Amino acid sequence: MSTFTHLFEPLQIRGKRLKNRIMSSGHDTSIPTDNLVNDRLIAYHKARAEGGVGLIVLQVAGVHDSARYTSHVLMATDDACIEGYRQLAETCHAHGTVVLSQIFHPGREIMESSDGLLAVAYSASAVPNERFRVMPRALDQAMIDEIVQGYADAARRLHQAGIDGVEVVASHGYLPAQFINPRVNRRTDGYNGELEQRLRFLREVIAAVRAATAPDFIIGLRISADERDAEGLTEDESLAAVQLLQSALDYVHIVAGTSASLGGAIHIVPPMAIEAAYLAREAGTFKASLSIPLFVTGRINQPQEAELILARGQADVCGMTRALICDPEMPNKTDSGRAEDVRACIACNQACIGHFHRGLPISCIQHPETGREQQFGQLQKAPQRKRIMVAGGGPAGMKAAAVAAARGHEVTLYEASAQLGGQVLLAQLLPRRAEFGGASTNLQREMQLAGVEVVRNTRVDRALVEREKPDLVIVATGAEPYWPAFERGGELQVVDAWQVLRDEVTLGRSVLVVDWRCDWIGPGIAERLVRAGHQVQLALNGTHCGENLPLYVRDQLAGELHKLGIPITPYARLYGCDDNTVYLQHTASGEPMIFEDIDTLVLCQGHQPVDTLVDELSGLVQVKRIGDCLAPRTAEEAIYEGLKVAWTL
Repeated sequence: MSTFTHLFEPLQIRGKRLKNRIMSSGHDTSIPTDNLVNDRLIAYHKARAEGGVGLIVLQVAGVHDSARYTSHVLMATDDACIEGYRQLAETCHAHGTVVLSQIFHPGREIMESSDGLLAVAYSASAVPNERFRVMPRALDQAMIDEIVQGYADAARRLHQAGIDGVEVVASHGYLPAQFINPRVNRRTDGYNGELEQRLRFLREVIAAVRAATAPDFIIGLRISADERDAEGLTEDESLAAVQLLQSALDYVHIVAGTSASLGGAIHIVPPMAIEAAYLAREAGTFKASLSIPLFVTGRINQPQEAELILARGQADVCGMTRALICDPEMPNKTDSGRAEDVRACIACNQACIGHFHRGLPISCIQHPETGREQQFGQLQKAPQRKRIMVAGGGPAGMKAAAVAAARGHEVTLYEASAQLGGQVLLAQLLPRRAEFGGASTNLQREMQLAGVEVVRNTRVDRALVEREKPDLVIVATGAEPYWPAFERGGELQVVDAWQVLRDEVTLGRSVLVVDWRCDWIGPGIAERLVRAGHQVQLALNGTHCGENLPLYVRDQLAGELHKLGIPITPYARLYGCDDNTVYLQHTASGEPMIFEDIDTLVLCQGHQPVDTLVDELSGLVQVKRIGDCLAPRTAEEAIYEGLKVAWTL
């Protein structure tokens, strides 16, 4: 019997039964091909249905040719889409999961086109989008009617395919929200004026969808409770809108933010710097004001958080999308009393929305099987049991050990220090990055469940391998800070990021942080030192702060650095230093950039492999390198390589 009594209480919506209150909310996966459902997308959702999720809301389906906001969006504008949706629905229904699809028009929120040309965007009015720098055309009546019919036709096709209902997307500043928002909707016809007039477009859409489907077809609405932008919808405006619309709907689903601005877009997929379950208060306000079910999504990462929201009566269903990307089995584990075995999402955004923004299929740094279900979906037992030694207890080594042991091998992992985690132990020390430490906790639990023997404070060398006689050694010895060659004279203190994070050095008052990688390390060090009272400048060997980070992580970080008043200099290559001056070179012009009165120079210049063990074991045993000792990259590559190598053994 589950102790999560609210989370696993069924819910009836228009004749459909949700077996629990856990929802995989609509999220673009970049998995579809030719704008249609494919086998890979079906396998992706099947994993979550098998894992026990009560409701899957599929990613947006475009309702009109002008709705192609990316080159890989699903489209429901032709009957050719029906068969793929039918297969997907049948697959998920077989596991007792209700399946809805979002139906969607972005309006002016156009990210890209399929051929590289700028698309013509349409909106309620010719009011530009700030984030994508799009100037839309105002929709005329004929095209409004065409788009409304497109919503109806898309819903009809989805209904014909066996999908249980649709969710009309009015969140994040997309087209319906552009009509509702009086700062975007500047029309002079019957679609503007008081709120009731601004709701006309959405009312027409909902009515057309209802007319095109059946009485038992679910129609929900997703809307931002607050668009978190000066020009966006406010909480009062959104609440008033859904109160007027609720009689035509089966549920309301709230999120936050808008696609129209960098600050608002952070909330589309809020990073770990944003508080967990941070929309609970807004959810409670909406729930108390509505007579239909209220769904909420907003960094609800753990079943305990969802249970609390439901127990407080703040919502009826909780969107836990990234939690399910990270652990598709989360519902089943929780329901069977194994909540401690859940692999908790850390909201790093690196392989989920980070992949999407690069046009790549989404995955998860902790669970690289996600998005690769056809390759890694079913764990296969090894044909022959082997004795495997893993050298290094960072993310790569732990993942390799866990998967190899789960496949039936005898696995012993050796870690040179007292703690497992590798660079994760450093990452969690940066401001607002403590949650990153969960990656180590989760991997340690995976190893424990798989039966891996862990030996700490023991460095693997040739003598140890000769004594233990393993069949294979997986070398995952990681990396160390890279110190580039640069002109160095005088007595200026020079340290690296690891020394700062480990509190191994006492720094001067005036600090220059030079950041080659353009990830979270340099900005994180700068913020940490400013908060400790130092005067800090940040120099980047890139075009902007966090250039290599997922967009929402980068933009949230840039906002924090701006609030702290940290001066940032881009296009800066380290050249040299003397007693109190650091010399940089502009990477485009080649001209000097001089920083005077500096007490300490902090190097964030990337990493170099620690790879001596492979040569030491030459001729003794089969060896496989993975992770940073192969080539310094990120935790994502390290964990994926751990999975891949263990899969082949």
